[in-house]
Amino acid sequence: MPDSPSPAATGQLRVDLLTREYPPEVYGGAGVHVEYLARELRRLADLRVHCFGAPRAEPGVTAYPEPADLAGANAALRTMGVDLAMAAGCAGADLVHSHTWYANLAGHVAKLLHGVPHVVTVHSLEPLRPWKAEQLGGGYALSSWCERTALEAADAVIAVSAGMRRDLLAAYPSVSPDRVRVVHNGIDTNQYAPDHGTDVLDRLGVDPARPSVVYVGRITRQKGLPYLLRAARSLPPDTQLVLLAGAPDTPEIAAEVQGLVAELRDGRDGVVWIEKMLPKPEVIQVLTHSTVFVCPSIYEPMGIVNLEAMACETAVVATATGGIPEVVADGETGRLVPIEQATDGTGTPVDPDRFVADLAAAITDLLADPDHTAELGRAGRRRAVEHFSWDAIADQTMSLYLSVLR
Repeated sequence: MPDSPSPAATGQLRVDLLTREYPPEVYGGAGVHVEYLARELRRLADLRVHCFGAPRAEPGVTAYPEPADLAGANAALRTMGVDLAMAAGCAGADLVHSHTWYANLAGHVAKLLHGVPHVVTVHSLEPLRPWKAEQLGGGYALSSWCERTALEAADAVIAVSAGMRRDLLAAYPSVSPDRVRVVHNGIDTNQYAPDHGTDVLDRLGVDPARPSVVYVGRITRQKGLPYLLRAARSLPPDTQLVLLAGAPDTPEIAAEVQGLVAELRDGRDGVVWIEKMLPKPEVIQVLTHSTVFVCPSIYEPMGIVNLEAMACETAVVATATGGIPEVVADGETGRLVPIEQATDGTGTPVDPDRFVADLAAAITDLLADPDHTAELGRAGRRRAVEHFSWDAIADQTMSLYLSVLR
């Protein structure tokens, strides 16, 4: 690990961030959150980052590979092995801050081992993702145990939305409400800003002269892509559907999405599916030229991707679930689609056909009035700039750190 200034030399609080994802290995919203939070916290603290994966060249960042002795073991068990190494690496920290269940055990063990406070940011909750049993098998019990153990013992918990806070307290009633504070996710509106070039669109095969509906995200149950694909059957025929969608959780959902895309392509043109993660500048250009961005998630603690679209002046159609209504202002920056959901933790629509029909209707309404839709997009950028800046989020996070150290 490259040398970093010592707390004694800087007089700063040493904060160790613990995360699975960190650039360039970022695939979800939690990784985006940590990337920008770390950038802003460096002006406030002696910051170290501990992450999974290949070595990083960035000063103050240490990456940890999976233990060789656990090769071939259950994925959750391999994660726990990395966590133990990360906890050892936190020696000298004044406070540790973990993100997602992947790093929660590292934070908890570091708290016990080094006698320092542990702050947890909750980006999602294992009890509300029971479909992960498909992906992890018995490892789902391990991931759930890691999360519960860390949350119940944490000195403070950050929820990324008020909806996330409600879900957390319902899922873990032994966590004191006094220890849970809401600090929203943010957006870098200098980076995420309209790009009116067309070179990326040309390369991807997207026609900027045609209206387009865009989805950006992983292929998981919680992201709800199959509902959008079913809704797309009834969209106006001149509409392009652009899917920046990859990293399927399971072979089952991969096959379901492949089948639905093939069915759409049999009945219409303009279905563009990019199955790899694109660089941010390319995603920004695609978002800028989108007529409508759609977030059909059935579980979304907040949904940074909605902010990214809004910052690019794109109107958003999103499910009225989780923290999304705290980001997307219905009728002002886009449309919220109502959903009645099962109470078994899956978030599955009680009436899937109704949800699909309502999703299609909201998208079609915006496509039918491009001038109004463009104004919603401009209002979305104003909202992103005014309410979701990363420097303010870092200041709130540092204030919480200081409160648990008093």
